[in-house]
Amino acid sequence: MKAQPFVVTPKDYDPALNVLGIKVTVLASNTATQAYEITRQQGEAGIGPPPHSHNWDESFYVVAGEVEFTCSGNTVVCSPGTLVHVPAGTVHSFRYLADGCDVLEITGQGGIATQMFTAVSREIPPGPPEVPKLLEVLKQNGVTVQA
Repeated sequence: MKAQPFVVTPKDYDPALNVLGIKVTVLASNTATQAYEITRQQGEAGIGPPPHSHNWDESFYVVAGEVEFTCSGNTVVCSPGTLVHVPAGTVHSFRYLADGCDVLEITGQGGIATQMFTAVSREIPPGPPEVPKLLEVLKQNGVTVQA
């Protein structure tokens, strides 16, 4: 199936997913693009995923707030206008340092981040997660959490 041109406006957005306290809005799935995915991720100070890896490239563009990114053990604080590229297989994490952080996430070819975000939002209720269940949902969706 060949990808078709499309336009997505705010009135077209599906409701945001709640992924461990991060509000994730899917702007383009790999089903729509036939290649990559784009999400908008918004959150408050102190939240972010633990160190993890997956088999797709991922890039993050900081729109608002400050975000601390750690990739392969190197940590950098990123302000608006900063782009962070994470190659497939790289252990990475991030943490929002301010309330109102806003980040665009773009996956590489074959990424299934939107599938994983949907599964986590559906299967893991808000609040402190049941860790074994969370780890299983992530594993089923191609994500390995580092100890």
